[in-house]
Amino acid sequence: MGLFDLTGKTALVTGSSRGIGRAIAEEMARAGASIVISSRKQAACNIGDKDQVNALVDRARAEFGKIDVLVLNAAINPAFGPLADVADDALDKVMAVNVKSQLWFCSLVLPEMAARGDGAVIFIGSIGALRGSPNLGAYAMSKAAVMQMVRSLANEWGKHNIRINAIAPGLIRTDFSKALTDNKEVLAKRLAGTPLGRLGEPADIAGVAVMLAGDAGRFITGQSIVVDGGAVAAG
Repeated sequence: MGLFDLTGKTALVTGSSRGIGRAIAEEMARAGASIVISSRKQAACNIGDKDQVNALVDRARAEFGKIDVLVLNAAINPAFGPLADVADDALDKVMAVNVKSQLWFCSLVLPEMAARGDGAVIFIGSIGALRGSPNLGAYAMSKAAVMQMVRSLANEWGKHNIRINAIAPGLIRTDFSKALTDNKEVLAKRLAGTPLGRLGEPADIAGVAVMLAGDAGRFITGQSIVVDGGAVAAG
């Protein structure tokens, strides 16, 4: 097998009907993996519902026998504005879906990976966790929590040859980011502060995910890999 060959592996990708999740699912399929997709807007799974999370994992095992790669991409951002203005229910929802549900998936899947002595978990974080924001504070807080979860889980499960990492995208051209990319003033400012001078595309994230899922990433764990066209490095 080559470093990026996923033949024989099963990958479960949440939030995979469009955007980054779909690109990851497609590229992993091209690399040879069997793919289990899910979406909040389809009957497959609402990751904020623990029973549905359990059912999705059970269905994946029933169909494919195992889960070798877990990609935790699904997230929400219902709160846009200063942190002081975020309603309690909105904050609770952000943390429940973007943080707690991710831990549900890990608690279900990591033991079976440990039993086989191999596995990869890939969280989709955000560069928002690495810098302040006047309007995306709640979302950024949840992604900072994800990055800490990655470090802790990597320490807990590394002895079982399980690699646990995050990818922290910058501004990517997706429906999820339209509130930013459709604002010409915001977009111009973002591009001016990005050394590569362009928006990211979902495929830019998918390539890194394939690397982390395969042998190319077999000595990488506990990391949050920034994929942002250089925006964080530019300050």
